Amino acid sequence: MFRRILCATDGSKRSAHAVKTAASLAHDADAMLTLVHVTPDYRTPYYPDGVMIDWPSEKDYKRDCKAAADKVFEKDAALALKEGVTVETVHLFGDSPAEEILAAAKRAKSDLIVMASHGRKGFEALLLGSETQKVLTHSAIPVLVYR
Repeated sequence: MFRRILCATDGSKRSAHAVKTAASLAHDADAMLTLVHVTPDYRTPYYPDGVMIDWPSEKDYKRDCKAAADKVFEKDAALALKEGVTVETVHLFGDSPAEEILAAAKRAKSDLIVMASHGRKGFEALLLGSETQKVLTHSAIPVLVYR
């Protein structure tokens, strides 16, 4: 049924459960699993006159983000490999994680997206939005949400 499964991961406990679910599905379907982690784009700060802020260079920012993503992938790929699944990792930079996840799914020709929902409610959900909800709204392929 599913040949290529994409799982978005942010390194959280809920995300780890989503990865386990995606790996189990991939194992049962003999499918390939792609893990995707999205990091916000680099921002150059605006310095008002007289204010000194130690801000990392874009090169340092990207290096540090890659190292953080590699830690997430190391842990999550190990979960998938325990299931005997072929795993590919993709680290992306972008201001809209949902858009990056959808674009990655299209590039990978995925036929299922698996991701966690953090269960934000009320004002927090309104203020922060839900990347999972955005993916659900705009995805042309099935999305499995782990709660």
